[in-house]
Order: sequence, then C-alpha cells, then structure tokens
Amino acid sequence: MHKGFIKIAAITAALAVMLGAFGAHGLRPLLSDKELSTFETAVRYQFYHSFALLITGILFKDFHQQYLRWSGKFFCYGMVVFSGSLYLLTFMKLLGKQGFEWLGAITPFGGICFVAGWCFMLLAVVRKS
Repeated sequence: MHKGFIKIAAITAALAVMLGAFGAHGLRPLLSDKELSTFETAVRYQFYHSFALLITGILFKDFHQQYLRWSGKFFCYGMVVFSGSLYLLTFMKLLGKQGFEWLGAITPFGGICFVAGWCFMLLAVVRKS
C-alpha cells in the first residue's frame, strides 16, 4: 500500500465533492450552460482520477512499484493540469477577466497525463514484480 497516494486520493476526492456542490449550487446562477459544463467536466475528471489514484495506492503492495509510482504521479499531474486549467478558465470567465482562453490549450496535456497514468498502471500489472 502506498499511503501517500491514498492520502492524496482522499483529499482530491473530498475537494471534488465540495467543488461539485459549489458548482451545482453556487455557480449555476452565475455561469452560462457552457461554462458550467466546463466546470462540471473538471470536477468529473478529478473525481475519476481520485479513484484511479486510490486504486494505484492499493495495488502498490502487489504489483510493480516503479510503474505504479509513475502511474500515481501522472494521475496527480493530470488532475492539476486538466482539472486545474478548466477550473481557472471558468473562474476567469466568472470574474470577467479577458485573455485567459489560452488555458483551454493546456487542458489536453492533462489528458495526456491521465492516459499515461493508465498506461503505467497497465505496465505495472503486466510486469508484476
């Protein structure tokens, strides 16, 4: 078991619940449907990958640890870059700030991190130590 990944998973999942509730109740009257959808996508992917990180921490004792370490790191990077960029994009629009549309261009790099995390998890299981 990798306690660090499990702790981070618990924190990011709790944050996803809080942000989801904030979006549903606090942001709904302030954002357009498109902007709210962007925020909800960020929450959803953060939640999915919090569970992925939890699974990574649990698998750590039985499978290739180096690959799982990379898997967990990439899930964390993905949450920061993918969800973080969408959160920032939404909040900048909420605040009426212009010129932050470029944040949408870095979001796919977070998606690549998520894919890398899943690939490293697959490698860890295939190459069981």
